Order: sequence, then C-alpha cells, then structure tokens
Amino acid sequence: MKAFEYASPRTEAEIVDLLSAEPGKTEILAGGTDLVGLMKKMIVTPDRVVNIMDVPTLRSIDELPDGSVSIGAAVTLDDVLAHPYIDIYPAIKQAIRGISSMQLQAQGTLGGEVCQRPRCWFYRNGDGLLSPDVAEGANEFHAILGNSGPAKFVNSSRIAPALIALDAQLRVVGPEEDEQFVPVAAFFRSPHREGQREHVLEPNQFVSHILLPPIEGRTCATYEVRHGEGPDYPLAAAAAALQFDGFGIVRDANVVLGQVAPMPWISQEAADVLRGRKVDEALAETAGQAAVSRATPLSQNEFKVQLAKVAVKRAILLAAGYETGGF
Repeated sequence: MKAFEYASPRTEAEIVDLLSAEPGKTEILAGGTDLVGLMKKMIVTPDRVVNIMDVPTLRSIDELPDGSVSIGAAVTLDDVLAHPYIDIYPAIKQAIRGISSMQLQAQGTLGGEVCQRPRCWFYRNGDGLLSPDVAEGANEFHAILGNSGPAKFVNSSRIAPALIALDAQLRVVGPEEDEQFVPVAAFFRSPHREGQREHVLEPNQFVSHILLPPIEGRTCATYEVRHGEGPDYPLAAAAAALQFDGFGIVRDANVVLGQVAPMPWISQEAADVLRGRKVDEALAETAGQAAVSRATPLSQNEFKVQLAKVAVKRAILLAAGYETGGF
C-alpha cells in the first residue's frame, strides 16, 4: 500500500477543504469495506484519505417536514436495516438483507454502498476498468445490457436499483458551499475512457445524504438471483416500485435492473408493459421478457439474460403483494 496522509474532519465544510480537485489525489473513507482492498492492491493510490465517519451530520436518519427521509451517507447498513423510518421502503431493506454478511452490514455505509467501485476482476487485478480483454475473456459476470461501448463491467451497488425505482436523490456537496440534489438515476454513467469514474461526482465533491421521497401509496420490492445465501454479489437483480389505482390497476411503475449493465438499468419497456394493467404472473413474465429484449450478451454470459428476466418478474410480483420463492 502506498503511504498516504490521513485526515478526520468533523464538519462537511472540512471534508470539502480536504478534497483535491485533481482526480485520484484524495479518496473518501467511510466503512472502508471497498476502499481498503483497492488501496492494498494499489488499484487506488491516493495521497490523502479523508475519513467522514466523525461528521455528526452524516450519521443520522431524519424524517423531513414533507414526509421524505434523509439518510446520512455514513449511516451503516445495519442502522438503515433497523430503522423504523425505512420500513415503508421494503425494497431497500430487502437489498441490504441480501448482502448476508454481518460484517459488511455492520461496517459498510449506505453512501459507500452506492459509490462502490466495480467488482470486475479485470479491474481488480490491475488491468483497468475498460480492459479490452473483457469482450472475449472470462466475462460470465459482466454486462448484458448497455455494453456496446468500452465499459462492460456491471454496476456493483445492490441498493441503487431500489433507490432509482423510488425516485431517490443524492445530496452532493462541493467547494464554495456548492450543494446539489442529484437524482440517483442521473448519478451513474458509463465511462468511455480510462480514469473516468462510474458516476458524475467531481474529485472535490462528495455524497452527504440520500433522500427518499414520500412513499405516497407506492409499493416496492427488490429481488436478487444469487448463487446461494452468502456475501457474494448477485448474478442479476431488479427493483420495482408500483402505484395502483383503487381497482388494482397499475397507474405508474418503475423497474430497474442491477448487476447487468455498467449503470443500474432503467427498463422503460417493462414499465410500459405494466401501466394500465392488473399484475398477475403472466403480466410479470411479459414485463421480464420486455426488460431483456435489448440484451446483447457477451461470449460467456448469455445465461444472465434468463436470470435477469426472472429477477424482474419476481420483483414485480413481490411489489404487487404476491409470494414468490427461491433466491
């Protein structure tokens, strides 16, 4: 590991002052479940590490006057899971429970989970985020959607699909008291050159809070297709948020896939299938098929198309109140 300066600010303003405008010079440390491993492998080599865990404003969960919920980026996943304010957002709690690791849930933070780097083994072995070897190499866990460009990894966040389905926002803080509220759906991007990050944050900005809008009668769910119970990342996942009229007809729908594209993948096709219809197993199956209709699997991951279809189908059924088995 490269030698680095360690800073532990006490306020959000101090965090900003410690961040460099030059890419790669500073990194944010929260739970450290991702950053420490990257630093040990010399994938990330900052000159300064800025610990945000001692900033009180980043450690709370608060209900705002309009009924929305603000979660500090340094709140642990355990605390999110246990907090009663999050009970009305089951898709988020289902995603956290899916991690199935007491250590990761206790140490990992919500902001860190959303901003974690790709798990792509080419990247983690030092071959770069956009390694050309992915196209014909060991790509069984890589993207089946949005992979026409150089980025073929999958976004690693297990909670981001639920946040996007719920129309959540991120509070982003930068220099000179700059404050922005960025929809989670607009936060991620697919990089086109080495050195470009998977999100829109500038090097001297950081995510301070995650804002969940009022649930307003919506139902939501997350479903992951996994190897088994354990901390391994899912093979495919989906989150759905549905709003019904008084007759059980879907008035509005958001469907977002995870672990299948360089960004959480918003499926307008699946949402269009659902709107104006009553959810049953056949409709959920059709929506799942629509969600993968544009899939372009790589040389070794065609199996993920079926898994993604199943994830969408079961997320929709769960959000509609149906029981569904398996994992």
